[in-house]
Amino acid sequence: MSVSIFLGRPHDIARVYAKTEQTLKAEAGLRGLMTREEVLAGNAKDVSYIFSTWGMPQFTEEEIRSCLPSLKAVFYAAGSVRYFAEPFINSGISVFSAWAANAIPVAEYTVAQIILANKGFYNTSALMKAQKLDETHALRDAMPGNFGTKVGLIGAGMIGSMVAEKLHAITDLEILAFDPFMSEEKAKRIGVTSVSLETLFSSCQTISNHLANNAETQGMLNGSLFRLMPENAVFLNTGRGAQVVEQDLIDYLKTHPTATAVLDVTAPEPPVEDSPLYHLPNVVLTPHIAGSNGHEVERMAAFMLDEYRLFVSGRPTRYRVSAEMLKTMA
Repeated sequence: MSVSIFLGRPHDIARVYAKTEQTLKAEAGLRGLMTREEVLAGNAKDVSYIFSTWGMPQFTEEEIRSCLPSLKAVFYAAGSVRYFAEPFINSGISVFSAWAANAIPVAEYTVAQIILANKGFYNTSALMKAQKLDETHALRDAMPGNFGTKVGLIGAGMIGSMVAEKLHAITDLEILAFDPFMSEEKAKRIGVTSVSLETLFSSCQTISNHLANNAETQGMLNGSLFRLMPENAVFLNTGRGAQVVEQDLIDYLKTHPTATAVLDVTAPEPPVEDSPLYHLPNVVLTPHIAGSNGHEVERMAAFMLDEYRLFVSGRPTRYRVSAEMLKTMA
C-alpha cells in the first residue's frame, strides 16, 4: 500500500483535514504529520503522496531528489502554490492545488460586496449613523443600483470568471474586465467585455481586483487610475495589497469623500499601526476574510481527496498545476 504524510502547520492541518483524515488513513496510507526536519533526516523516503495546506515547507530540487525519492504527487488544500511548487514540478512530481475550492468563498464575498456597493450601502450607512438624513437620501437616490450598471473586474482567472458568472446568474449588470491573458472566446463565455484598465476605471461604478500576484502586477493600480473613477465609485480588493500603490489610494480617498475602498487585503497585512486606512471614514477594512474560513476550509481538503482518487486511478484530474500556470496564477 502507498504511504502518504501531512506537511504543514499542525493547527492548519487539523482544521482543514478534520473531515478527511480518517479517509486518507484508509485510502492513502496516511502516516500522520511530519516536519520538514524529519523529511530532511530521511524519514520520508518511502512516501508517495504529500497532503498539505497553508504552511507547506519549501524544498530544493536536490532535497526532493535525495529525501523524497518515492514521491509522486503533492496535494495542496489551499490556493496559491507559487512559493513552493516549482522545485517539485521540475523534479517530475505532480502538484495539485485547491485554488478552485478557495475561489468559491472569494467569489461569493465579492459578489455580495458588489451588490451592496452599487446600492450605496457603505456611504449611506455612514451618513445614516451620523444622522445626516438629507445627505443620506440624496446619495441613496444618486446610486445606480444593480440594473444595467457597469462593474469592472481586474483579472479574469478562476475567481474573476466565477464572479462574472455568479453576477450574471442573479443580476442584470454589465461587466467589463481587464485581463491581458483573456481570449475573445473566454470573454464571450463568461459574459464580459474586454477593456483597458483606463476604460474600466473611468466607466465602472464598482471595481474589483483579482489580479494574479507577481512582480509584473505589483504597484499596477495607482493614482492615475483611481483619479478616473466616477463619483461615488467603490474600489474592492480581495487580490493582493501589493498590487495597489497604497499612498495613491489614500490620497484619492482623502480628496474624494464619496468614494469608498473595501479592502480585504493590504500591504503589509494588517496595515502599519499609524496607517490612515484605520481612520478614513470611506475605508472598510476586513481581515482577509474573503478566502476560506470556518467550515469552508474543509471544502479544500475534499477537493484534494477527489484529486487523489482521480490520480491514483489513472483518470483525468482537474487541478494539476503546470510550470506554465505558475506564471499567471495568483
